Amino acid sequence: MSATEEFVGTRPVAAAHRFDVAALDRYLSARIDGFRGPIAVEQFSGGQSNPTYKLSAGGRSYVLRRKPPGKLLPSAHAIDREYRVISALASTAVPVARTHCLCEDESVIGTAFYVMEFVAGRIFWDPRLPGLMREERRAIFDELNRVIAALHSVDYAAIGLADYGKPGNYFARQIDRWSRQYKASETGRIEAMDRLIEWLPKNIPAGDRTTIVHGDYRLDNVIFHPAEPRILAVLDWELSTLGHPMADLSYHMMAWRLAADEFRGLRGVDCEALGIPTEDAYLDLYLRRTGTTERPSARAWSFYLAYNLFRLAAILQGVMARALAGNAASAQAQDSGRRARPIAELGWNEVERSS
Repeated sequence: MSATEEFVGTRPVAAAHRFDVAALDRYLSARIDGFRGPIAVEQFSGGQSNPTYKLSAGGRSYVLRRKPPGKLLPSAHAIDREYRVISALASTAVPVARTHCLCEDESVIGTAFYVMEFVAGRIFWDPRLPGLMREERRAIFDELNRVIAALHSVDYAAIGLADYGKPGNYFARQIDRWSRQYKASETGRIEAMDRLIEWLPKNIPAGDRTTIVHGDYRLDNVIFHPAEPRILAVLDWELSTLGHPMADLSYHMMAWRLAADEFRGLRGVDCEALGIPTEDAYLDLYLRRTGTTERPSARAWSFYLAYNLFRLAAILQGVMARALAGNAASAQAQDSGRRARPIAELGWNEVERSS
């Protein structure tokens, strides 16, 4: 299999995620111009927390994202926020799918949902981009850089997102949140996490900025044009909010610090030989694009990376806890959960390296 995969990896709808297709047909026929049933429904493969479906109707294709059925945490699976940010960004240089409608009436298919256009193209899973030419790799990374720079340059108030999050104090709030999440899901002591929980809030770099942040911007969360190094749509806005752009950028750039077997990373790869920019070159390109005149100090950049490794370890620990409780597919989830310790240790190593 090549490094690319069409965004058409679908399967029959899982029994737990089925819904009344006729009710959906009636609802969409009254709200989307040109919509004509009957609807054929497939479910996208993968591990989205919000079940995602491909709808085919009248010779056109659509994507439906919904809250999962069952009891949910109050702030989880906020598909209304996804719909809001995607709709708002349609007027900007950030490529997003066109949205069609948001339905918060749970009586239609059982949970709230929204519908957007289906964007056909390529998704790359391996950042080494095997199978591509050197110049093609360079162009792919340049486009990734262009789009995250464009996102962080958006005037969020001008597009109606002034209340999309809490401006300021982002790192302190996030460190507190993920520390509590980690402690709530702790299944065994990870010394590196305890050290990060103590060290991070005391070492937040000076200066505060606020932009829209995606929260999970990475290579496999964007759709590229079928033949060009051009992003057609950024996917999965579930973690988006207003926050510090360096938190978002450094999360995206963790790929250079992680190995392929840790989290699809580039550590140990000869980037120059492959045509992939080095970490420093990629950061400098972003700074030029956003007009940021001051480069983060080495210590500040280490903080940003350590913070994101801590955050990732906390997420993976939550996966482990759910697996052990029997709320996840044990084999795969426990494999992911076991990565919490080495990821946390990488985070603490980053702190020690910068001290």
